[in-house]
Amino acid sequence: MALFTTLYSGSSGNCALILHEGKYLLIDMGKSCRTTLNALRSLGLAVSDCEGILITHEHSDHVSGLDTFFKHYSVPVYGCADTLDTLYSRGTIPPALDAIAMDGRTEDIGTFRVSSFPTSHDVPCCGYRVTTPDGHIMALATDLGVLTPVVQENLAGCSLVALEANYDAFSLHGGPYPYYLKVRIASDRGHLDNRACAAELLDLIQDGCKKFALCHLSQTNNSPELALTTVYNVLLAAGIQPGRDVLIQAQSRNEVSPYIEF
Repeated sequence: MALFTTLYSGSSGNCALILHEGKYLLIDMGKSCRTTLNALRSLGLAVSDCEGILITHEHSDHVSGLDTFFKHYSVPVYGCADTLDTLYSRGTIPPALDAIAMDGRTEDIGTFRVSSFPTSHDVPCCGYRVTTPDGHIMALATDLGVLTPVVQENLAGCSLVALEANYDAFSLHGGPYPYYLKVRIASDRGHLDNRACAAELLDLIQDGCKKFALCHLSQTNNSPELALTTVYNVLLAAGIQPGRDVLIQAQSRNEVSPYIEF
C-alpha cells in the first residue's frame, strides 16, 4: 500500500510526502524546518525513514526550510542541475552534502524509482513521477503555466496525480495583485488555473486515473471550494460523478491533508 499527502500546500509553502511501508520521500520543503518536522511527527514519521528530498525549483515557497534542515540532518537531495547549483550558491545546500541532478533521468532512491520531467515556469522547474516497490505510480506537477506534451506524457498511466490548481481566472484578474504579477501568473511560464487543471483531470480520468490531489492553491486568487466546484462542473458535464467515480481532494494550505491511498 502506498500513501500520498501534503504536509502543507499553497502559495505560502509546499511539501508533499509519498509513503510506502514506513519509508518515504519528501517533495520540497517550503515552510520552516520546525513546521515540517512537527507535521512529520504528527504522522508518526522519523527523519531517519526519509529516503530522499526531491526539489521542484528554487522559489522560497518550495525550499525555505531546507537550510535549517540540512544543518541538522543529512538526507539525499535531488533536483534539476540549475536548481541545485542555485541552492549551493545560496548556502541552502551545504557543500558537504551530495546533491543528485535528475534532469529527465530515472533514479532509484531508496525503495522508490523516480523520474523527473521539466515544467514550464519562470525558473528551471520540474515535476516528478514516482513508482513504489509494489509497482504503483503517482506523479506531481506544480508551478507550470501550461501543460506541455512532456508533462502530459508523465501524468499519463498513474494511479494518482497531484496537479496544480493555483488560481481562478476571474479572481486573479479582478483581484488586488498589480498588473505585472497578474500577467506573470497567467502566462505560460506562471501557474495553472482551475479550468486548465479540470480539463487535464478529465483527460486523465478517461485514460484510467481515478485519484487526484489539487495542489498549490493561491490564498488570494482561489479557495478549495472554488477549485473543487470548477473541477466538479467539468466532470459532471462529461457524466463523471466525483466521489463515486473518482476521488478529488483539495490539499490544505497549513495542515497535513488526509492520506490518499494509491
